[in-house]
Amino acid sequence: MKEKGKAAIVACSNGLSGESRPKIEELKVRLKEMGLLPVEMGPLYRKDTLWSGTAKERAKALMDCYRDPDIRWVFDVSGGDLANEILPWLDFERIKAEEKTFWGYSDLTTIVNAIFAKTGRPAVLYQVRNLVGSMGETQRKRFREALSGESGELFRIPCRFLRGEKLEGRAVGGNIRCLLKLAGTPFWPDMNGKVLLLEALGGTEAQMAAYLSQLGQMGVWDQVSGVLLGTFTQLEKQGCRPSMEELVLERAARGSGEALPVAQTREVGHGEDSRAVIIGKEICCGREDSV
Repeated sequence: MKEKGKAAIVACSNGLSGESRPKIEELKVRLKEMGLLPVEMGPLYRKDTLWSGTAKERAKALMDCYRDPDIRWVFDVSGGDLANEILPWLDFERIKAEEKTFWGYSDLTTIVNAIFAKTGRPAVLYQVRNLVGSMGETQRKRFREALSGESGELFRIPCRFLRGEKLEGRAVGGNIRCLLKLAGTPFWPDMNGKVLLLEALGGTEAQMAAYLSQLGQMGVWDQVSGVLLGTFTQLEKQGCRPSMEELVLERAARGSGEALPVAQTREVGHGEDSRAVIIGKEICCGREDSV
């Protein structure tokens, strides 16, 4: 297969455990099969703590990806809590100047949205380790077709409407807890006219209500054009009530009392079947469509 260039593997959030190493090695094999040349950039694995390196070290590893002219893709394989530590150390002007795409999910919501906020460039909300997960065969097919331009199935999000008829606007958001780490910082994305994507792995119904209240108090409901809900793993597993859908339908309203369109997808979130969302890219979804 014709080589498609280098693919950087980084860990900007918590360091990976030693038990993750076989999966990362398998991921590198799978990327090679698709014509990519995977290269580990900077520290990936934790040492004596959750950190794989200092914030400056992890930021340097990411910026080295943008300085290397042979690297075309940047895949973050981490998650957890620590990604926002590196934001002050990133050179967003350099990131803006390079034709490279950052991919990450969960805690990397902070970096994905910061890149869009500071540069206007899109970034992808997706965990590349899905390629070697329980849905690996399906994920690899979608990913391979996305790389070749043969199909956009990886980015096609089936959804159903809970309220309203249409979602339209550029996508922002991701993991709700991690997104709110950006509140009050220069890295918070402009919400005006955007479609706000929300999903989560953990969290109780009370925590979700608090997060939604914070978004309302920040004026977000008056700014966005609609809300797209992904999966909320812990809430759904425990059958919590009120559900996230009920919480959002109750709270997502403009100050005028106008209700916002709300759609839901089962294929964006922390499941290994999750598809990818391009943060910063225009999406349009009607009742008969997918995003």
